[in-house]
Amino acid sequence: MPTIKIATYNVNGVNGRLPVLLRWLEEAQPDIVCLQELKAPQEKFPEQALLDIGYHAIWHGQKSWNGVAILSRSKDIRELRRTLPGDDEDTHSRYIEAFVNGIVIGCLYLPNGNPAPGPKFDYKLAWFKRLTAHAADLIEADMPVLLVGDYNVMPTELDVYKPESWTEDALFRPEVRTAFMKLVKQGWTDAIRTLHPEERIYTFWDYFRNAYGRNAGLRIDHFLLSPELAPKLKKAGVDKHVRGWEKSSDHAPVWIELKISK
Repeated sequence: MPTIKIATYNVNGVNGRLPVLLRWLEEAQPDIVCLQELKAPQEKFPEQALLDIGYHAIWHGQKSWNGVAILSRSKDIRELRRTLPGDDEDTHSRYIEAFVNGIVIGCLYLPNGNPAPGPKFDYKLAWFKRLTAHAADLIEADMPVLLVGDYNVMPTELDVYKPESWTEDALFRPEVRTAFMKLVKQGWTDAIRTLHPEERIYTFWDYFRNAYGRNAGLRIDHFLLSPELAPKLKKAGVDKHVRGWEKSSDHAPVWIELKISK
C-alpha cells in the first residue's frame, strides 16, 4: 500500500526564508505541505520557485502578516475555500482548504491571542469557535479530512517546557486548552500525541534566551485526522534540525505518513 507524506510548516516569512524552505523541501520530499505565516501579499508568493522543484500551490496571501498556502507534488489540487466560515468581516488570511489526492485539507493559522485577556484573546476564542463549528460540518460529511497547521495552543503540560511560566499566556490559558479539547472530542485524532503519547515533542523554539539550544520549546503545530484517516496514520515526527539552520523560522516542520489505498 503506498505511503503519502504530509507536512506543516510555519515558515515565518515565505520570501525571506525561501532558501530554507526550498532546502527542506528538497531534503524531506513531502507530497503535500501546509504553510503558515507567509507574510507576503498574494502577488508576491514565490509560485515559480516552488514549481521549479515540483510543487504546485494554492495560497491566500496578506501584506506583512498571516497568509496560508497548500503545496502539492500532484497537479490534483483543487481549492475549496480560502476563508473560515462564520464572520464575513474577518479580513485575516488564516485559513485555506483544498481537495488533494482524495483528502480534504484545511490549512490554518489560529490567532496568537496575546495579550490575554483583551481584544486579541477574544478574537482568538471567537476564531476557535468558528473553526470548531466548521470542523463539525467536516466530520459529519464522512470524508477523509485533515485540519493542519499552527494552532497556537499547547494542549497539555507535556507540550510546553515550563508549564508554570505559561499559565497566563494566550497559548496555554485554560479557555484555549478547553477549546482545543472540545474540537478534538468531535472525533479528531491528534497525530503526534497518538503515536508519541508520553514523549516531550516540541515544534517551536523562540529566538530569545537560546531556547533552541536549551530545548525550551512548545508543541503548537498540530495534525488532526478525521475518523476516516486515523486508521491510516503510520508515522509522525518533527524535523527539529531545520530549526537550527541559519535564518530559519522559529518553528520546525512537522509531518505525518499515511498509508493510502490506490
